[in-house]
Parts: sequence; structure tokens; C-alpha cells
Amino acid sequence: MGDLMRPVSFSELIKRIFDEYQEEGSIFGIYKDQFFKKANNSKLNIFGENCETPLGPAAGPHTQLTQNIITSWLTGGRFFELKTVQILDTLEVPKPCIDAEDECFNTEWSTEFTLTKAYDEYLKAWFILHLMEELFDLNNSKGRSFIYNMSVGYDLAGIKNERVQAFINDMMDSSSNEKFALYAKELQEIIEDDSFLKGTDLEGKVSSLKS
Repeated sequence: MGDLMRPVSFSELIKRIFDEYQEEGSIFGIYKDQFFKKANNSKLNIFGENCETPLGPAAGPHTQLTQNIITSWLTGGRFFELKTVQILDTLEVPKPCIDAEDECFNTEWSTEFTLTKAYDEYLKAWFILHLMEELFDLNNSKGRSFIYNMSVGYDLAGIKNERVQAFINDMMDSSSNEKFALYAKELQEIIEDDSFLKGTDLEGKVSSLKS
């Protein structure tokens, strides 16, 4: 694994997802006959929100990339432990950061992405998961099937910092963030063009997306 994670743009992610689905019948290597669909319509109530399963990826660097959140959802993850973010978001630490020859020592007190980049990845995944819930018949119950569980650290002073507070506020309600408006516009343009679904078994869903 490389030392750096490199985000993919919102529109490019959607293109990659549906190009692969058209050509291979898979998304990020997960074939459509392996997409998870719950056998019943029961939901769990956690923190005042509902999700289909109590399963999902443990928080870590992998949950700071949009495509990994999507892959987790396709395979049954519905409760997403998002990677902890903090005010010290540009630290450089030795890798690997955990020595586990005997006792385990973690030298890291950081986040892989800045607050802005982490939020951006979570927001892109949020939009794409809603799109996929509309396109793929995987949700047996009404409403959103998944929950984001945000994590911030690592001390009270850091959490109270203005930048961290802005991250928290945007995670709770993104409607006033400029990136939210940008991705909503990009997604609308992609849907209006509708070529992203050509050659798939999803072309009949275009009209429902436009309504």
C-alpha cells in the first residue's frame, strides 16, 4: 500500500463506477451477484437514526476514501465508523505506525487527510450512496439504509477549535456548504445527460432519477 491516499473527483468516481458496471458487471471489483440485499425490511434504531444492519468497517484510513465506503455498502455495511479527524491534520509520521512484535505501540496521533479533504470524501460518498440506493434494488425498506458515525479528537481543546467545529457542523448539516451545492449540480447534470447508464441494466431508472 502506498504512503499517500489520493482522492478521486466526484464526477470521475461516478464515471468509473458505471463504466466498470457496464463492462464487467461489477463495482470496484464487487460483482453484482455479490451485492448485499437484506432478506427482510427490518431496521435498527441507533442514535435516533435507522440503518439496515449493525455492520460496517472499523474506523481507519480506509474509511477516509469514498470508494471504500461505497464498497463497504455494496457488501452489507450500513453503519460507517468514519476515521477520526483532529486539528493536527498535517502531521508526518513514520509508516507503519504500529509495532506489534510483542506489545503494540502506535506512534500515530493523526489523520490521513486534512479536515477539508476528509469531509469532502464523506460528502462524495453520501451523494453516491443515495444515487445507488435509487438505482439498485438493494434497499428493502423506505428511507436511507445507512448511518454515518462521526469521530473527532483527540482532546477537548482540539474539538473546540474553530476548524473542527466547522467540520462537525458540516457533517451534521451540509446544506449550506459550497461543496454540497457543487456536487448536487454535478449530479443533476450527469442525470440529465443520462449516458452514464447506457449499456447497463439500469437505463429504465433514469426517469425516476429525474422526477
